[in-house]
Amino acid sequence: MGKLDGRIALVTGGSSGMGAADAKLLAAEGARVIVADLADDAGQALADSIGGLYRHLDVSDETQWKAVVADVDTTVGHIDILINNAGIVAFTPVATTELEEWNRVIGINLTGVFLGIRSVAESMKAAGGGVIVNVSSTAGIMGYSNLSAYVASKWGVRGLTKAAALDLGKDNIRVVSVHPGGIRTPMTAGMEGSAMYAGQPIPRIGEPEEVAKLILYLVADATYSTGTEFIADGGATVGQVLNV
Repeated sequence: MGKLDGRIALVTGGSSGMGAADAKLLAAEGARVIVADLADDAGQALADSIGGLYRHLDVSDETQWKAVVADVDTTVGHIDILINNAGIVAFTPVATTELEEWNRVIGINLTGVFLGIRSVAESMKAAGGGVIVNVSSTAGIMGYSNLSAYVASKWGVRGLTKAAALDLGKDNIRVVSVHPGGIRTPMTAGMEGSAMYAGQPIPRIGEPEEVAKLILYLVADATYSTGTEFIADGGATVGQVLNV
């Protein structure tokens, strides 16, 4: 018996990194997982390996969201779990960030989360409730230089989570945000040995599976938690260890 037997979960950005780790663990606990991504070959291969389904999805496209959710509702059943994981980063200071780049980051990282929440709300209501986990970042807790659009998007996800939790609580839908620090994913390639981790209480980069375990807890066991943030960052937001 798995913790999620009979549940249907959709994971965006599910073909690699944290999304892939989430999909694998949710499936191992009994969920029927829909891997949603733009990387069709990798996404299909992962879905096949875990007994799930793959669906092509640009999270910033409202029409694609509607089509995917309608298809899942019809062919699999009502969605119980949504992991809004898809995201991108742009390393640009605020003074030189082009509007096109700003809009792209906000469109995927924040508007994509909004569209996901809105698109699955009725499906979850029909299922009797559900859980939405929005993957933000420590950049939704504190500021970072040269990441203006990314930081704005991740703070937005944190605020949207709280508003959605208040709106959807009456329908037995919980909404929480997860705030990873440095995690070993394609987005952080080349940063694994960075000195930035040396001052953390846990002085190393995190692994995608560590975030997935937190997400599993949130969807399966944290039944009295909604609207709040959960941090997996090696203690980075606590402060810096000073070697004096």
